[in-house]
Amino acid sequence: MSTPVLLKSSGGVQTVAIESKLMSDRRLFITGEINADSAMDFFKQIMLLNLEDDGTPISVFINSPGGEIDNGLLIYDAIVGSKAPVRTFCSGCAYSMGAVLFTCGKERYMFPHSKLMLHEPLLGGKIGGNASSIKSISESLLETKSMMNKLLAFHTGKTEEEMDELTSYDHYFSAQEAVEMGLADGIKDFKEMMEGCA
Repeated sequence: MSTPVLLKSSGGVQTVAIESKLMSDRRLFITGEINADSAMDFFKQIMLLNLEDDGTPISVFINSPGGEIDNGLLIYDAIVGSKAPVRTFCSGCAYSMGAVLFTCGKERYMFPHSKLMLHEPLLGGKIGGNASSIKSISESLLETKSMMNKLLAFHTGKTEEEMDELTSYDHYFSAQEAVEMGLADGIKDFKEMMEGCA
């Protein structure tokens, strides 16, 4: 549910959704599970901000347990393809696909008590079918794993082999560990974030 805020202007007072106000200040949010709806909402928002001004940075705040890879990759393509530079902030947790999205920002900052988590792609739901179908699913999953490791290697300066090792199990990183591993560029507290986004 959107929180309303009151804005004063020469024309009086009006009520707007807090997300609308923050978006007008070029601040976007990726929260909760990543799915088709959240991915398309983000895609439309970043498209609009680029149409309005493709030179001023956009700040993206991520607090997500991850979600669907294909829809996450739509958000990824929007962030890396944005002409306006995109800064990412881990504000709480960025797990799984959320961590991949965090690492692709042009500048990447962790809040002091935020965490990242990386792991291999997972299969959701009940798996069934004949041997050929299961083999095809397995091959597709391995291809996805390789692609994700390539993306992470590109954005962190690590090798694909190093990323393969880091994603072989649920690997959690504190803010300091994320910086040391090349997953983040630095740690900012709330005051520093507000000053940097002004």
